[in-house]
Amino acid sequence: MNKDIVKLQEDISSSPLYSEDLAPVPANKRTWSKWHLAAIWVGMAVCIPTYLLASYMIKTGLNWYEALIIIGLANLIITVPMVLNGHAGVKYGIPFPVIGRAAFGTKGVHLASVTRGIIACGWFGVQTWIGGLAIYAIFNAVTGTDGELGLSIGKFIGFGIFWIINMYFIWKGTESIKWLETYSAPILIIMGVALIYWSYAKADGFSIVLNQSVQLEKTAASITKKGDVFYLNLNALKNKEGDLKALEYTIISDKNSIWKAYTSEPILISNTENIQVQFRNDEIASSIVNANVISPESGSDSKLWSYLLWLTAMVGFWATMSISIADITRYASTQKDQIAGQFIGLPATMMLYSFVGIFVTCAAVINFEDILIADDAPWDPVSLISKFKNPMVVIVAQIFMLIATLSTNIAANVIAPSNAFSNLWPKKISFRTGGMITGVLGILIMPWWLLNEISGFLIFVSGLLGPVLGILIADYYLVRKKKLELAELYKEDGIYSYGKTGFNKAAMIALFFGVFVALIGYWVPALNFLYSLSWFTGFIISFVLYVLLMKKNSTILITKNS
Repeated sequence: MNKDIVKLQEDISSSPLYSEDLAPVPANKRTWSKWHLAAIWVGMAVCIPTYLLASYMIKTGLNWYEALIIIGLANLIITVPMVLNGHAGVKYGIPFPVIGRAAFGTKGVHLASVTRGIIACGWFGVQTWIGGLAIYAIFNAVTGTDGELGLSIGKFIGFGIFWIINMYFIWKGTESIKWLETYSAPILIIMGVALIYWSYAKADGFSIVLNQSVQLEKTAASITKKGDVFYLNLNALKNKEGDLKALEYTIISDKNSIWKAYTSEPILISNTENIQVQFRNDEIASSIVNANVISPESGSDSKLWSYLLWLTAMVGFWATMSISIADITRYASTQKDQIAGQFIGLPATMMLYSFVGIFVTCAAVINFEDILIADDAPWDPVSLISKFKNPMVVIVAQIFMLIATLSTNIAANVIAPSNAFSNLWPKKISFRTGGMITGVLGILIMPWWLLNEISGFLIFVSGLLGPVLGILIADYYLVRKKKLELAELYKEDGIYSYGKTGFNKAAMIALFFGVFVALIGYWVPALNFLYSLSWFTGFIISFVLYVLLMKKNSTILITKNS
């Protein structure tokens, strides 16, 4: 066993802050190697939100390789604090809520851990709803029925079934989670490779497929202004031979709307309100799309700002896990395992599956004749699978979807909130009970409404959690030099109770100002740049302020190791 691992030398089992679930993981249970940790990251990263990330960027005008570079860079950035924060998990074998007691105080940590837990509950609900949709799709494929649009009883039944499956793995504990992630990882990698091969084979070449991303960057209908005159611009898709897939268009909002021959020339319009357009060819009609006024490009500065905005959102994608990563690394036996496992598993998987999303969606433009406009492209796997007519293809694909969603949900959205809720009342709330609370809150959050707000949700979450991570890393590395008094972390009147109040004032002040500065741009337009870069803003402000405050009040740094 690694000699750097610190063992508990004192019996503090009677303390109200101690429980078997929050206690240091003993040596005989440190069974997770770098490959287990890498498999966990594969299991977490392969999910529908990952698949959708690049498509969100392409819709705003970025091309496919710009989107992929941003995703890769963002995940390299977030892996660094992930590894730094995972160090204490390996060294002391304790989860994030217990580590956080050192920086925030035995009571103050609840503010950080429960916030992280509730956010995870939101993600848990979203992923469970997505899994429920896969079950609903399997039922429709087996029975030969068409799925209903919007919310339906069938979708809620699927949601309930998938919720029960998640609860089973929560009840079985962390070893069942390791088993799930280990065996699902290779299946998920195979699924990604198979999707890329299908797209390549149907389209007859990689370059042909990726060239379609240019078409997906443009919305089907937009309005531009030249002087005092407004023009309607149409953008129907082309097949791989370069022929237009739509032959006609109509402006639905016109009182006397008629079908006209498609034109790529700007169309003079008299007003810009409620302009709706539809396209068709001889047999197929597109969905009806709204034409919105677009502002002229403001040059390279606008492009750079778009890069920074998306970089922040992508970093925010794993902002929650970067805080609570010790919940997982505590089961690793060496620092080498946790470092290698995370760098092997996270950046590469995120780039691979984002590329899968890009490649498959681009291929769909030319592989399916009924996709006439970019707005109808199957950006998500559920929409893609619905394009296939063979029931067995649909069923197998949806089973893969279930595995991907389940593996993500359990590892990323259950372990952390279960520990956070358990930490509220260690003697009464176990890991299992915390998991049950997570499941219930995942329903109460009503994920069927939250799903459409993911991109904005990510930036807001970044502002909340960047400061927490900044404080944790500053405390562990700069203030305490990686030395914690393990037994004291479990004592109500110990050195981490901060004068028996349970709150470290320095952490509370740093957290408040970090969150305030990160989010103020949400309400004050002139400071919007702070909000757009919320994770970086909050992290830096809280990191620096916490170190300064702790040095000023050096008496609270005294420990038995000093």
